Amino acid sequence: MSIKPEEFAKSGFNFALFFANTAFEGIERLTVLNLAASRSVFEAYVSNLNALLGVKDIQSLVELQKGIAAPSIEKSVEYSRNVIAIATDTKEKIAKEVEVHVADTNAKVSTLVEKALASAPAGSEVAVAAVKTAIKSANEAMDGLNKVAKQAAEVAEASVSAATEATIKATTAAAPKAASKKAA
Repeated sequence: MSIKPEEFAKSGFNFALFFANTAFEGIERLTVLNLAASRSVFEAYVSNLNALLGVKDIQSLVELQKGIAAPSIEKSVEYSRNVIAIATDTKEKIAKEVEVHVADTNAKVSTLVEKALASAPAGSEVAVAAVKTAIKSANEAMDGLNKVAKQAAEVAEASVSAATEATIKATTAAAPKAASKKAA
């Protein structure tokens, strides 16, 4: 199997193109989400303002406040979930492609090294063994780093989900208490 420098260049170019397209796709999805969220916030603002203008007494104001708070918090949490989903999806696509690209490049480099070592002069077995060990160690280190990065991403995602759920529970529990204090 003959590996040419052009193949490495083309592989790198294709990877860069994939990365750019995936990043733009993620940005496009975020932009659409932000536009939809902006429209929703504006429509809720107009609706809430109209309702506020119709308030006649304090009790009506308290009831209106209860009705406005929960949906706003739920929309905020849903928006956060969508942003996290888009970021996670984009990250996973890129990570998968990085793994494939690194594995392919490692295979090509290993082939080149094997060919070079096969034509090494007699008596260079120690140097050949050292090069093979260095390549194996580098690959193992890369695998270890990939595993650690994946675990860190999973922990971060779980933490964000837990914080989101805690926020929802805390705000839904606090909203009725605050409203009942104001009414008294």
